[in-house]
Amino acid sequence: MSNSHSHKHDHSHTNLKGRNLFISIFLNIIITVAQVIGGLISGSLSLLSDALHNFTDVLSLIVSYVATVLSKKSASSHKTFGYKRAEILAAFVNAATLIIIAILLIKEAVIRFKHPQQIETGIVIWLSLLAIIGNGLSVLLLKAEAKKNMNMRSAYLHLFTDMLASVAVLFGGLLMKFYEFYWVDSVLTFVIAIYLIWVGFDLLNDSFKVLMLFSPKHIPVQDIVEEVQKIEDVKNVHHVHVWQLNEDEIHFEGHIDFNNDITLSQFDEVLIKIEELLYHKFKINHVTIQPEYGKCGHKDVIVQD
Repeated sequence: MSNSHSHKHDHSHTNLKGRNLFISIFLNIIITVAQVIGGLISGSLSLLSDALHNFTDVLSLIVSYVATVLSKKSASSHKTFGYKRAEILAAFVNAATLIIIAILLIKEAVIRFKHPQQIETGIVIWLSLLAIIGNGLSVLLLKAEAKKNMNMRSAYLHLFTDMLASVAVLFGGLLMKFYEFYWVDSVLTFVIAIYLIWVGFDLLNDSFKVLMLFSPKHIPVQDIVEEVQKIEDVKNVHHVHVWQLNEDEIHFEGHIDFNNDITLSQFDEVLIKIEELLYHKFKINHVTIQPEYGKCGHKDVIVQD
């Protein structure tokens, strides 16, 4: 059995992620406290609802922050992968909470549409502006990382959708102040909730597939087998497993049946060719091969071990 892997981990890059998350947590705590106080004073249910959304953001950001810190911990004899999957787990939890929040917002929007209440719009307008600025700054802090890290994307989506919710509250507050259109807030809340479900389900689905060790959708397993079998001395490739450990690592494991009873040094030469092929053509950076010669048993590409 031979195993090879190559990856780099930039600790300063990870520290930057942690710092930006910490700043975002601090900003959202301020927003949440201000909106709870303002909602109670003004009697605004929409402001309290937005405060609840912000509070869930705080919780999700804390989960993301803890996951980021854990992901830096070294592996051990009891935790051979360390905490590399912590960020994927955090993404799954955060995506699930996004969907739950959306369902609660839809329910609240329907109730509010049936029973609109007159509120103190001045407080609503100013506090929604505070939330937009705070969440907007947090969104900018996490935007770059959200494109390449599932955990950061989940945190980013929480903040971005909350910023949209605050925009809706502001818009509704202005319409209520000048036109007394109290139903507008409910309609906008409903639209935002639908958007929450849409983005939340997509992230939930992606993180679920990683946690279940499904092959990444961009990795064609059959194509990999065909390419490897073109290498000289390789007779058959079987018992193949391809999975994604986290955002940075894609693993390949398989049994290779050789045409001849080759030496260990000859196997190493073939292994290097396989590693180069899998990395450059399929972006697989962890390869584990079990060499075989004349061994009986299943020779199917996929076998339930």
